[in-house]
Amino acid sequence: MPVRDMVMWNLMIKGCSDYGDLDMGLKLFDAMPGRNVISWTTLVNGFLRVGRVELAEKLFREMPVKDIAAWNSMIHGYFSNGRVEDGMRLFEEMPCVNVISWTSVISGLDQHGRSDKALFLFREMMDSGVRPTANTFSCVVTACANAFDLCFGGQIHGHVFKLGFGSDVYVTASLITFYANCKQMDDSCRVFYEKLHINVVVWTALLTGYSLNCQHQIVLKVFGDMLKMKVLPNQSSFTSALNSCSELEASDQGKEIHAMAIVLGLVTDAFVGNSLVVLYSKCGNVCTGLSIFKDIRKKNLVSWNTSIVGCAQHGCGMGALTLFSGMLRSGVDPDNITVTGLLSACSHSGMLEKGRNLYKYFFQYRSTEIKLEHYACMVDILGRSGKLEEAEDLINNMKIKPNLSIWLSLLNGCRMHSNLEVAEKTAEKIFNLDPLCSAAYILLSNLYAFAGRWSDVARVRGNMKRLGIVKQTGSSWITLKGLKHTFLSGDRSHPLCKKIYQKLEWLGEKLKESGYVPDQRFALHDVEEEQKEAMLSYHSERLAIGFALISTVEGTTITVMKNLRVCGDCHSAIKLISKIVEREIVLRDSTRFHHFKDGVCSCGDYW
Repeated sequence: MPVRDMVMWNLMIKGCSDYGDLDMGLKLFDAMPGRNVISWTTLVNGFLRVGRVELAEKLFREMPVKDIAAWNSMIHGYFSNGRVEDGMRLFEEMPCVNVISWTSVISGLDQHGRSDKALFLFREMMDSGVRPTANTFSCVVTACANAFDLCFGGQIHGHVFKLGFGSDVYVTASLITFYANCKQMDDSCRVFYEKLHINVVVWTALLTGYSLNCQHQIVLKVFGDMLKMKVLPNQSSFTSALNSCSELEASDQGKEIHAMAIVLGLVTDAFVGNSLVVLYSKCGNVCTGLSIFKDIRKKNLVSWNTSIVGCAQHGCGMGALTLFSGMLRSGVDPDNITVTGLLSACSHSGMLEKGRNLYKYFFQYRSTEIKLEHYACMVDILGRSGKLEEAEDLINNMKIKPNLSIWLSLLNGCRMHSNLEVAEKTAEKIFNLDPLCSAAYILLSNLYAFAGRWSDVARVRGNMKRLGIVKQTGSSWITLKGLKHTFLSGDRSHPLCKKIYQKLEWLGEKLKESGYVPDQRFALHDVEEEQKEAMLSYHSERLAIGFALISTVEGTTITVMKNLRVCGDCHSAIKLISKIVEREIVLRDSTRFHHFKDGVCSCGDYW
């Protein structure tokens, strides 16, 4: 260029800053024949954007002239980089403040968990006579949402209406989220329906609001309405809809939304991808979840954690460890969820030594802060592996007081290895912590029943009755075409009950031909042998499988959910059923996912 004026130099520096090449930007800045406040501020903004706060501070101090925009940039940069106290100090030092200054501080405090202080500052701002902007109101309403301050938020809503900001997209979205956070969904809807919106931000706020209030069916309806209005969903819209599919275990609707995300090119986005990984893992298809994970462009900590936890839930221990190795190579630091997922994966896969090594790696070599959930996982690993004495020693040497979850993990280990001596001591510890712990009574009663000690079973159940403790009813369910079909043991209320029982009777004959003999120990009742066999044959998970067999296409995978742990006899029977009907059967119980195929279960009979 034959002539380079100040504007061109500043544009070049801004270009370098926007592109992320700040070293080149600094070279251009040093080569400038003359600089103005815009030159300095542009470079300061660039360094703050990439977290190089010290360099930005140095430049800010050296600025010969600082206008209000320069001060505001530095305050915003401090808060963006977590330097809250520095941001507050600079705000107090400012020779002159404007509405942007106040808004930056209010927003910054709210984003760092100091919402009450943010609202206090807003009151100060109003008292000083500064007129808020739409952006200010959006930030203040968000602070009210985070502080759950329904009263003050309602007052702000009144100010918004009076000053004519009610039609602003971001203010509207903030108000919808505010009322949803405060469990006032009727008010959220009222704000939404005050005018016809075609902006995705407002629709997404409503989706998120319903999701926050666990109204997942409505989330999917709103998502459908949004599409009918030809409003194109963004990453957050997809995330809310997919999370609701996960909560409802609605894999069919999830697949439709997944297809839409592919069409819009959003499936490789971290937020959408993470939600898809959770959906498929939770609905029994961890392989699809992992393939989606591989395609995520910029994997974050949540991406790695959801995939590791998904592997853990499905008993893919080595898969979880392989992912962890990739996570470390990519430079992402593990957190508490990572550790819990890895230890849980070792527990469900029977990997005792791997679990011990991970425990040492995190809590000795990396000095990770050990939490109660980590102790519970390690006790579970030891208990499942039959190392009950080692598990007891670990509990006795804990740096923090063991909670109910830890003792229950040990009691579950006792159940697996029929160790009544340790079980009775452990149950006593549990009852000292919680005399009404139903899970402990049930585990102890089952242990006695398994050992044939019916008098002790009667004693435990008598104590439960006296204390008013009710055993959780076992149920299983299957979702077909968006409808959830739930079954209880011996249930005869389903409209297709007759056909289901006929199918189970047919299966019973085929099972006997295959050499299956009911393990009557799992009936857990002191009744006649014939009654025990009948009780086992119509457990809730078998009824759900019978329904699936008469309601789905041959050869397709059957996915059943159960609220309690699957019993050993049903586990053995379902392995054979998968071979008889030549179908894969996926069963999620309270512990993990079981994948039955060709007479074998993915858990290796270890769960």
